[in-house]
Amino acid sequence: MKIGIPKELKDNEFRVGMTPAGCRSLVEAGHDVVVETSAGVGSGFEDEEFVGAGATIGPDADHVWSTTDMVIKVKEPIEPEYSRMQEGQTLFTYLHLAPLPRLTEVLCERKVTGIAYETITDRRGGLPLLAPMSEVAGRMSVMVGATYMQAPHGGCGVLISGVPGVPPAEVVVIGGGIVGLNAIKIAHGMRARVTVLETNPDRMRELDDLFGGTVTTILSNPYNLEACLPSADLVIGAVLIPGRSAPKLITRDMLKLMKKGSVLVDVAVDQGGCFETTRATTHSDPVFIEEDIVHYCVANMPGAVPRTSTLALTNSTLPYALALANKGAERAVREDPHLLEGVNTYQGHITCAPVAESQNLPCRKVLDLMPSA
Repeated sequence: MKIGIPKELKDNEFRVGMTPAGCRSLVEAGHDVVVETSAGVGSGFEDEEFVGAGATIGPDADHVWSTTDMVIKVKEPIEPEYSRMQEGQTLFTYLHLAPLPRLTEVLCERKVTGIAYETITDRRGGLPLLAPMSEVAGRMSVMVGATYMQAPHGGCGVLISGVPGVPPAEVVVIGGGIVGLNAIKIAHGMRARVTVLETNPDRMRELDDLFGGTVTTILSNPYNLEACLPSADLVIGAVLIPGRSAPKLITRDMLKLMKKGSVLVDVAVDQGGCFETTRATTHSDPVFIEEDIVHYCVANMPGAVPRTSTLALTNSTLPYALALANKGAERAVREDPHLLEGVNTYQGHITCAPVAESQNLPCRKVLDLMPSA
């Protein structure tokens, strides 16, 4: 199979879809890998490293997209890439289609097999390709929150750790999954007072045991959330419903309960965000203020630490990329029900039920659309 690795176009996105080590594994498995020139520079990988791994360097994005059977990316295609997608091509990347009807339409129009990292499952019911970037984003959320709490950024002027004689910041984390857990670890390590709102009582018990009762766990519902907001200096939205648009848990009216200069970090922005006032921002213009509250809603947070993120992502995606390349997409998803869950579009149809429901469109089962084995 011929595999393309284009350069990412999203604002300040420095990650790349595959490391040289990952490319070498694909080449050694008998595949041709074409990497767009300078695609890995932002992550610290020069073209020569990809060549040394057996890949070839494509002169531009048009070449990479037009000459390959499968394209491996990091982020969903943006408008300049729409016309480059080829009928029958497999696209392996984060897609986050629920809030992106136009991209969904293009993938269907061009009959692209869109396989989304974020909906592939594992035997434990987890999301193994979402996990590494969730870990990065969760840890970053506290770091950026602490930065934007500073007064020069419009924040409340609170030091997250406090100092002797002065209390630390109050950090509220909504959701105790992978993003939430990693946010809690960093906030707790920085000596903040941490409260986590979670809907699963078993998860609350796990978090209570993990942190020895030093983190407050509360059942997540509107009443309890409203009770937490007046004292919060930093609120981190860490909710996820796989494939679906995120629920709007903090309304505009709720912002009036918060202190001026408090910070909201919406890690769920890829799925539309979990705050009513969320709108996607970029690393070049990361924050805005609504109702006197600072909002950080960058849709590709891990892109700010591309070296770490690219290495972590390739660690997780490579086995699936090899399966898709070695077997072809159709056979690979037939043989792996967890990879099958990642197919969001196929043969001009939406094949991921949560995406279809979010966009009020019909959904087809992938296996029903495939020719008989």
